[in-house]
Amino acid sequence: MNSKEIVKKALENGYVVPAFNIPHLPMVKAVAQAVADENSVAMIQVARLEWVKFEAESIESVANEYFKYAKPGHTLLHLDHVPVIDEDHKRVDYLSDIKRAIAAGFQSVMVDGSRLPFEANVEATYAVAHVAHEAGIPVEAELGAVMGHETSQQSIPYEEIFEKKMGFTAVEEAVRFIRDSRCDWLSVAVGSVHGAIADNLLDKKKPTAKLDVERIEQLEKALGIPLVLHGGSGIDNDYIMKGIKAGIAKINVGTEIRQAYEFALREKNDIEYAREKLYLRCREIIKDFLHTSGDAEILLV
Repeated sequence: MNSKEIVKKALENGYVVPAFNIPHLPMVKAVAQAVADENSVAMIQVARLEWVKFEAESIESVANEYFKYAKPGHTLLHLDHVPVIDEDHKRVDYLSDIKRAIAAGFQSVMVDGSRLPFEANVEATYAVAHVAHEAGIPVEAELGAVMGHETSQQSIPYEEIFEKKMGFTAVEEAVRFIRDSRCDWLSVAVGSVHGAIADNLLDKKKPTAKLDVERIEQLEKALGIPLVLHGGSGIDNDYIMKGIKAGIAKINVGTEIRQAYEFALREKNDIEYAREKLYLRCREIIKDFLHTSGDAEILLV
C-alpha cells in the first residue's frame, strides 16, 4: 500500500482517509481490527506528544506494535505531529525523529512548523521533504494555527475565533508554501480544534466545532494537493461531509478514541475490556461519523 497514492485517490474521488492517534500502545490492536472489519482504509499514527506526555513510549515501540497487528489492505502507519517548536515552546530535534520513523518503517511523516515564522516553516518542511522523498514516502506539513493543545487561543471564545478566521490558513500563503516547501499534503486551519492535553481538560468533551467550507474549497482549488484536517473529533457531522467534498482527504481522530480507551480502563482496569470498548467506538466512528466503511474497495483498486 502506497500512502501517497491512496490519499491522492481519496481526494480525486471525494473520499477521506481517517488517521487514528495512538497515545497508548494497546490501542493499536483494537483500531487495526476495527478498520479491517469495516473494510475501510485508515492510518494508525502517533504524534510526538503521545510518546512524551502519554504512553506511546517511542517511535520504535509504536512501529513494533503496529507491525504485530497491521492489516494489509486496510492500515497504514503514519508519523503525526513532530513539531519544530513543541507545546511547551521548546525546540525539538525534529529531523532526528523523522529519520528514526523512516528507519522504523513509517509510510508517511509529518513535520509541524506552524509555530515558526512563515519562511522558517518553509525551511524546516523542505528539509524533511528532502529526507522523506529520498526514502520514497510523502510529507505532511501544517500552515496556520489549528486551535487547541496549549495555545494562547484557548482564552478566546470559539465563535469569535471562527468569525474572525483567527489563525486560519491563508490561500496566497499556502500557494507559496506548497511551491517552496515541497510537501505532499497540507494540514490546514479552517475551524477544527486539537484535543487539549492539560490535565484538567483531558476528560472534557471537546467543544462542537464547524468548518469554513468555502476556505477549504479555495485552498483545494489553488493548491491541487490533498488537504488534511486535524482535530477531527467534535466537529458537526454535516461539516465533516461538506469538508470532505471540498478537498479534505485525510482526517485525524484522537480525542474520541483516546477517551473511549481511557474511560474503559478506569472502569475495569482491564486492557482487553478497554480494547473491546475502543474497538466498538472506532467502528462507530468509521461507519456513522466518517462514513468510510467499505472504502477499501474504492481506494485500493
